[in-house]
Amino acid sequence: MKVFIVGIAGGIGSRLAHLLHADGDRVDGLYRRPEQGRALAEHGIEATHGDLTRLTAAELAELVRGTDVLVFSAGAGGEGGAEATTKIDGGGLTTAVAAARLAGVRRFVLVSVFPEAGRDGHVSDTFEHYIDVKKRADVELAATDLDWVILRPAALTDAPGTGRISLAPALIHTEVTRDDVAATIAELVHTPEVRRRILELTEGPAPIAAAVGQQVE
Repeated sequence: MKVFIVGIAGGIGSRLAHLLHADGDRVDGLYRRPEQGRALAEHGIEATHGDLTRLTAAELAELVRGTDVLVFSAGAGGEGGAEATTKIDGGGLTTAVAAARLAGVRRFVLVSVFPEAGRDGHVSDTFEHYIDVKKRADVELAATDLDWVILRPAALTDAPGTGRISLAPALIHTEVTRDDVAATIAELVHTPEVRRRILELTEGPAPIAAAVGQQVE
């Protein structure tokens, strides 16, 4: 299976790339800084250098052509303020969706965010903008005829993964490790029966494979 990860050098994208590569999948993806490409190459992962905010849909379509699953895990991550969020989390998603359709890529996994994220503390205008952009991206993808999955992880941590999660259409917002998010996406990539679903993800008691399997209709 070939998987293209938009945001392959990020905290979730890089973990996912390593998992898929170890499983024998063909992995490609888009990274922005040369040192990110070198770090991936050290582990045998060949990715593509490019700026998502500058690529046209047609140009990205050429990069993803022949892909079985497109994973969108790119995000401004708070860098560059509201403008960067709009361009990457919003406009970048629009470009990726158009590219997938042009290239004939049916399966599209979007890493989104819990709508309740940050509601237990002070929320800045910038964060409110981020939540708004992510929700609009969810709406845009869900309106397509692609075989999409929208995954909404809870607050992310860098603790070691447990391999156990809760996964459902609606959950109480808590935490989840980036390791477990990446492992959940890897399982979803290999479970095409889970499609056209919005799923929330937190820490939990269920083994990841079992939690994903329960979402098969």
